[in-house]
Amino acid sequence: MTGSGVEEPAWKAEGTVREVEGTVREVEGRGGARWALVSVALGVFCIQLDSFALNLALSHIKAELDVSTGQLQWVVSAYLLSCGTLMLGAGRMSDLFGRRRLLIVGLTLFGLASLWCALAPSLPVLVTARMVQGAGGALIMPAGLALLTNVFPPAVRGRAMGRALGIGGLATACGPFVGGALTDMVSWRAVFWLNVPLGVVAALCARRAQESRDTTASGHIDWPGLATGSAALAALAVVIDRGPVWGWVSPAGVGTLCLAALAPAAFVRIELRTAEPLIAPALFRNGAFVALTAAGAVANAATVVFLFVVPLSLQGGWRLTPLVAGVAFLGPAVAMAAGGPFAGRVTGARAVPVMAMSLGAAAVVLLGAALISGLPPYLVAVTGGGAALGVGNALTLTATQGVIRPERAGEASGLTKTVITVAAGLGVVATGPAVDTGGTATAGGNGPLAVAGAGCLAACLLLALWGWVRRGPRARRPGEPVPSAATKGGVR
Repeated sequence: MTGSGVEEPAWKAEGTVREVEGTVREVEGRGGARWALVSVALGVFCIQLDSFALNLALSHIKAELDVSTGQLQWVVSAYLLSCGTLMLGAGRMSDLFGRRRLLIVGLTLFGLASLWCALAPSLPVLVTARMVQGAGGALIMPAGLALLTNVFPPAVRGRAMGRALGIGGLATACGPFVGGALTDMVSWRAVFWLNVPLGVVAALCARRAQESRDTTASGHIDWPGLATGSAALAALAVVIDRGPVWGWVSPAGVGTLCLAALAPAAFVRIELRTAEPLIAPALFRNGAFVALTAAGAVANAATVVFLFVVPLSLQGGWRLTPLVAGVAFLGPAVAMAAGGPFAGRVTGARAVPVMAMSLGAAAVVLLGAALISGLPPYLVAVTGGGAALGVGNALTLTATQGVIRPERAGEASGLTKTVITVAAGLGVVATGPAVDTGGTATAGGNGPLAVAGAGCLAACLLLALWGWVRRGPRARRPGEPVPSAATKGGVR
C-alpha cells in the first residue's frame, strides 16, 4: 500500500525493489569490481605478453632445441588447442562454482606452468608445459569476462571489458620489443619468467574481488557432456595434425576420424536430454551470438596465423635480429592493442566488426599474395592489418557478452572462447608445414597469410549477409533490461 491508500502495482513494486537492490550492490561492490577489473586485466596481460613476446623468441627456441618449424608450431598450437578444448567446461563451471574462484585457480595454474616452461630442457617438455599453461588460460578468460559481466552494472559493463582488454593490450604493444630484447640479451626462457610475478599479483587482486555465481542453477555438472565435448575437440585437433602423417586410411587415422565424427553427435544427444546441460541448446538459437562467434573464430584464426608468420618472416625473409624485429613489429602491435578500448565503446554495432575484419582481411591478402614489396610498405600493411584484426577480435569478446543473459555469462564466454581458440589452434597447426617449406625464406608472399585473409573476407560477407537478411533487433542501449527468454523464444 502507498501513502495514499492506493495499492501499488506488483510489477512496479518489484521493479523498484530490484532497482534499489541493484544500487546497493553497486555501491557495496564498487571496490570489489575495481579489483576484479585489475585482476582480469593482468590475466589478459599475461596471456597477451606470453603470445606476443614468445613469437619473437621462436627462432631462438628452434635453434636451441634443434627442431624444425613444423615441430616448432606446437609451442604455439599446443597452448591454443589445450586452452580451446578445456574452455567449453571452464566457462560453465565458473558460473556454478564461482567466477572469482575459477579465475584465481586459472591464474595460479598459468603462473606455475610458466615456471615449468622457463625450465624446460627439451621440446616435448616445453610443449607439455604449454598444454598446462593452456589449461590455466582456459580458466582465466571465460571466468574473468563472466566476472566482469556480473560485478559491473550494465551501463558501464562494456567499457569495463574494453578497459581490461585494453590494459591487457599493453602487452600486445610492448610484447614484441620485450620478447626481442630478452631473447637477444638474456634468453627466450626469460619471456616465461615474466609471467610468474604477474600471475601472483593478479591472483592476489582476484582474492579481493567480489564473488559471483549462477544462483539459479543447482550446481550439477554435466560430466557426460563435458567428457564428450572435450573428446570431440581433442579428436578434431589430432585428426587435423596427425591425419596426413598417419594416412587417412590407416587404423589410427580411421579411428581418430570416427571419434571426431561420433563424439560431437554424442555430445549433442546428451545436451538435448540433460536437464542442466553444459551448453544450453537454446544458446544456438541466438542468431546474434552465433554469427558473432563464427565471425570471431575466422578472425582469430587469421590473427594467430598473422602473429605466427609475420615475426618469423621479419627474421627470415628480411634478415632482422629478434631485437630489431621486435622494434619493427611494435607499430602493428600497438595498433592491435588499441582494439580493446575501442571495442568496449561500440559493442552491438554490427557494421563495425564487418568493416574491421574486411580491412584486416584485405591487408592480410595483400601480404600473402606478395603484392607489397619493400620493408616500409610491408610494415604499413602489417600495421593496418593488425589494427583491423585487433578491433574485430575484441568486438567478438565484448559483443557476444552483450547479447546473452548475465547469469549464463560464463557458459556463453566459454563457448565463444572455445570456438575461436580451437579455430586459431587449427590454423597454426595447418600453417606450420607450409611455413616450413619456405614461408620464412622470402620477404614477400606467404600462402598461409593469403588463405587466412581470404577466409576472413568470406566471414565478413557472411556476417554482412546475415545482418541484412535477418534484420535482427536493435542493439540494447546501456542500462536497458535484457528481454526474457519467453519474449525471445529461447535462452539468451
